[in-house]
Amino acid sequence: MLLMKRAYFEAIRAGRKTTTLRYWRWAHLRAGSVHSVPGLGAVRIDDVCRVNLASLRSADAKADGFASLAELKVALKQHYPPKERSGRQLYRIRFTFLPDSDRGL
Repeated sequence: MLLMKRAYFEAIRAGRKTTTLRYWRWAHLRAGSVHSVPGLGAVRIDDVCRVNLASLRSADAKADGFASLAELKVALKQHYPPKERSGRQLYRIRFTFLPDSDRGL
C-alpha cells in the first residue's frame, strides 16, 4: 500500500503527477511492484532512487504535480517537519497510475 493525499488524486489520474518524494530511512518500495492507493486505485512503481533536495530542478517539481520548484519545497516542508526528516534520506518514486484499478479502493 502507498498512501497519497486526496488533493493529488486528480493530477495522478490525469498523468500530471508521476512522481512522489518521501523521506525514509530506507527504500520502502521496489521498481516493478504494484501498490494500492486507498481511494485512488493502484500504481506500478517504475523507479525508486535517492535524491538530494539541493539537486531537484523545475522538471522534478512538474513531474510531482507542482507548478514550481519553490512550491514543491514548501509542500515537502509541510508534509515533513524537521523532526520527521531527521536521519532520513529523500527518495523519488516514479510511478504509473493503472487506470483500470480506479475503483476507489
